[in-house]
Amino acid sequence: MSLELQGVTKVVEGQVHVHPTDLVLARGTMNVLLGPTLSGKTSLMRLMAGLDRPAQGRILWEGRDVTGMRVQDRKVAMVYQQFVNYPAMTVFENIASPLRLMGVDRAEIDRRVRETAEMMRLTPMLERKPLELSGGQQQRCALARALVKNAGLVLLDEPLANLDYKLREELRVEIPRIFAESGAIFVYATTEPEEALLLGGNTATLWEGRVTQFGPTPHVYRQPVDATTARVFSDPPMNFLPFQVAGGRPSVAGMPALPDGRYLAGFRPNHLHLSRHAADALCFDAQLVVTELTGSETFVHLYHHGQRWVGLIHGIHDLPLGQSLPVWLDPRHIYVFAEDGRMVTPAAYATAA
Repeated sequence: MSLELQGVTKVVEGQVHVHPTDLVLARGTMNVLLGPTLSGKTSLMRLMAGLDRPAQGRILWEGRDVTGMRVQDRKVAMVYQQFVNYPAMTVFENIASPLRLMGVDRAEIDRRVRETAEMMRLTPMLERKPLELSGGQQQRCALARALVKNAGLVLLDEPLANLDYKLREELRVEIPRIFAESGAIFVYATTEPEEALLLGGNTATLWEGRVTQFGPTPHVYRQPVDATTARVFSDPPMNFLPFQVAGGRPSVAGMPALPDGRYLAGFRPNHLHLSRHAADALCFDAQLVVTELTGSETFVHLYHHGQRWVGLIHGIHDLPLGQSLPVWLDPRHIYVFAEDGRMVTPAAYATAA
């Protein structure tokens, strides 16, 4: 079982929402679409589902062209950020509703509903109404209604975005378990790099309607093909420092030996430190403009020669704003990109992982 997109595009009133995209999603895989708001995640999912027809290209399901097939005729299930349950129905009837529409017989409906409810840990709640459930239980009910159809393709469009932190963490743990038990192709859209890392599987990074990279999640995170992918797969986004090499000498000390040219050094916020943590750590003088406390960490917003950086520092730090602040960076955490953004050398720590 596979879903294949061949040169698929989406255009709305002359505006390109999805640029030509090629993707192959294999049976039994978790596939994360990672990108900021308006990067094309939902548009791509709607094309996969058959809710929208591509302006160009083809969509193949198990090798068969389904580009023009109605969504009702495909084995697809979709759960949106604004999950919906029928408030007047019990949990059992909510889960059973798509099977009744499909004309499945009563005994088979009962079997599949109870089987899916057990997988979703909803068995004790089958006779309750949705409004009697917690937010996480309501979301599991919506997921169960999608899964009970035995869909080969399950699309989850930011399904946890409206839940509080505790419920998000609970369901982030459960979704990989559900995915492993179902054997379907899962596609999960999110704006959060941390969520992609927790879910594992494969990740496609999106930026302005383009898939910039697709592959195993740890590989995309550690070895982004370009600066755009690195920016998308970092929260806060990756920091950059332009430098050049002339006569074999870099304009910024500590940069690797490279051919003459212009480059971008990139490093993630969690790799900046307020003290020298490695013998060969590089020191940069920056101006501190804002601090944000999270309870266990401190975000420091910095300016360095016209570049805005963010550091994610462990612990709570009371720092004077507007003053010069030395920050330290281990050179093993530096990525180097060409001036046009292409990866030149990955960070040493990433290739050793």
